[in-house]
Amino acid sequence: MEKHPTAYRTISEVAREVGLEPHVLRFWESKFPQLQPLKRAGGRRYYRPEDVDTILAIRELLHERRFTIEGARRALSGQDVPESELRSILEELRDIRALMETNVV
Repeated sequence: MEKHPTAYRTISEVAREVGLEPHVLRFWESKFPQLQPLKRAGGRRYYRPEDVDTILAIRELLHERRFTIEGARRALSGQDVPESELRSILEELRDIRALMETNVV
């Protein structure tokens, strides 16, 4: 049974959904201040839907657009990125989220 699209997810669930390994997500947390999942006792992470959106944006910037980590960090904070490109990225993320939601049973 799939979780509701607005439900919080564990690191393994998110990693599986976005096609990355959990260690990559932990590394990105150390490099991108925009990515801060909730942490419960014992350090267990819970990702909100907006965290998943941030992960998808980081993956797009690093893997598809070939940004450096510093370039991706700037892009996410809105520095040195044309507004039209930010709108394009946001639209792509919305499309990805819609696809993920349609796959929920």
